[in-house]
Amino acid sequence: MCLRSRSMLTTLKTAYTDTRAADLAWALGREPLPALASLDLELTGAKLQLRLLGASHQVLLQEERGSCSETVACIPGSSTPLPLGVAKRVGDWEYEFAARVEMLTPGSFAGRAQELLALVSDHPHGLAGVFPGSPHAFTALLAHQHEGQVHWRTWHAYPQDGQLVATRTRVGVRVPAARLSPTPG
Repeated sequence: MCLRSRSMLTTLKTAYTDTRAADLAWALGREPLPALASLDLELTGAKLQLRLLGASHQVLLQEERGSCSETVACIPGSSTPLPLGVAKRVGDWEYEFAARVEMLTPGSFAGRAQELLALVSDHPHGLAGVFPGSPHAFTALLAHQHEGQVHWRTWHAYPQDGQLVATRTRVGVRVPAARLSPTPG
C-alpha cells in the first residue's frame, strides 16, 4: 500500500531489513522501486515524490526539462557505496549530494531521533516512517524549494549501532557562466 498526503509520519508495516549503515549504496537514474509510503509534492515548476523503501529512500523529481531519481538503499549487486559527496551534471541540471554518518550514544540517539521525527512530521513537505518495535529506527525525508532549486534532506537511523546517516541533495538548473560575470559598465 502506498500512502499519499501532505506531511506524514507513519509506522511502516515491514520488518527492519536494511540493518547497517555500511550496506547503503547510492544510485542516480534508477527506475521507481516498490515503496512502503510516499508523498507527492507539487512545487513551482516541479513535481517531487518522496518514497520510503524501508530503511532506504528514493526521490523522483520531474520538471519540464526532464527527470531525475536518487536512490539510497541496500541495492543488491551495487558497486557504488554511499559517497561522502557527489557533484555532477544531469541533463540541464547541476546535482549535488552529500552524506555523513553520525555516531551517537544511546541517550543522544533517542533525543536526536525524537527531534528529527518532530521536525519532519510537522513540516508540510516531510515524510517519515518508523519501524514497529523500535521508535528510534526510522527513515525520514524533508524537501523544499529555494531560488528555483529543489533541495531534500534524509535521515536513516540505525539505533542498534548508534548510527544516523544524514544526506543532503540539491538539484537546480545550471547557471551559464555569462550570467555570473558582471556586465561591463
